[in-house]
Amino acid sequence: MNTPDQRALVRPRTRGTERSAARRAELIAIGRKLFADTSYDALSMDDIARQAHVAKGLIYYYFQSKRGYYLAIVQDSVADLVAFAASGLELPAVERVHRTIDGYLRYAEHHQAAYRTIVSGGVGFDAEVHAIRDGVREAIIATIAEGAYGRGDIPPLARMSLLSWVCGVEGATLDWISRAELSRDTMRDLLVKTLGGALRAVEELAPSYRAPEPARRDA
Repeated sequence: MNTPDQRALVRPRTRGTERSAARRAELIAIGRKLFADTSYDALSMDDIARQAHVAKGLIYYYFQSKRGYYLAIVQDSVADLVAFAASGLELPAVERVHRTIDGYLRYAEHHQAAYRTIVSGGVGFDAEVHAIRDGVREAIIATIAEGAYGRGDIPPLARMSLLSWVCGVEGATLDWISRAELSRDTMRDLLVKTLGGALRAVEELAPSYRAPEPARRDA
């Protein structure tokens, strides 16, 4: 049991940790707005500090470098997307798939610079950015697998089909945010249709993994 003196030492440290976490979260929120439509190279640390109304040293204190700051921002914003994809378990499978794809497109639309960084893997081969991208892919695959087959542990054939679809979604989404020729609703419906094709291909090669009724041509 802590003595009063021990508790007196613990409380300030706890409050300091909470304040530090809150300050870090505030800087990430500011960064998400700054980098939403601006590429990594377009903003210097001086620009960031000026627009965030903070001392440059404060950003270095929490994130060590501009790259550390940017990666924290990307990880935080992607975490929202992954959490969104994993939620909605109470919804019917078809509605959940529509919701997940719409959320994915909405993220790409409103965080274009970050989305391009994630999909392209950063500058050269950036292992950390690749890991972020792979995490998003796996979250989308798991969501689709749960909706289509009621399970996430699917065989390699089914996983490869869904991975191919996700990679195609990435390329199509990059083009979509660059051209803005289709509405988000139209783009979502198109991606849902192509997903149906991927699920039917799985069934053709592995009959035990039947495509769900909404994806069947005879439905």
